[in-house]
Amino acid sequence: MPSNVPTFAELLAECQHSAVHLELRDGYAPTDRFRAWQHGERIDWEDRASWWDPYLQTTADTVARGVVMRRARIVSEPVSEYIRWEHAMTRELVEAGEVVRWLPRRRTADLSLPGVDFWLFDGRLARIHHFDGDGAVVEDEFTEDPALIKHLADSFESVWERAIPHDRYSV
Repeated sequence: MPSNVPTFAELLAECQHSAVHLELRDGYAPTDRFRAWQHGERIDWEDRASWWDPYLQTTADTVARGVVMRRARIVSEPVSEYIRWEHAMTRELVEAGEVVRWLPRRRTADLSLPGVDFWLFDGRLARIHHFDGDGAVVEDEFTEDPALIKHLADSFESVWERAIPHDRYSV
């Protein structure tokens, strides 16, 4: 990644009010953590040191500064194995301070949604993720284009209004 591209931690450090994330895929490139879960490993939630990582700390620090972090996931049902794992792991995001909601894809037909996952920071800067067919990030695109920012923000809010809070959504 070129040095002029901000890291996620830098983006959150500059954030003052809100960071929202829309996820549209039913699977992403498998990680070691996902593979371990597939083989029966489970998180010991009582042993925070075993699962708390720098991303979660950055999130917690950001939320502690008053930034509201929200994540909405659109999922097909029945959910994929990857989504079952994500749902199980969402507890760590919630413990770090994110608010997470889930929206079944069948409830999105009348929504105008982008074809990409994205983060939107303070409603002014978008980090758009482009994936390959296997769910690996190929490129992140950054934009401050007001028309696109408005579309992304409106899309997120339309999903958020319908989505089910994490503690009420089961897979």
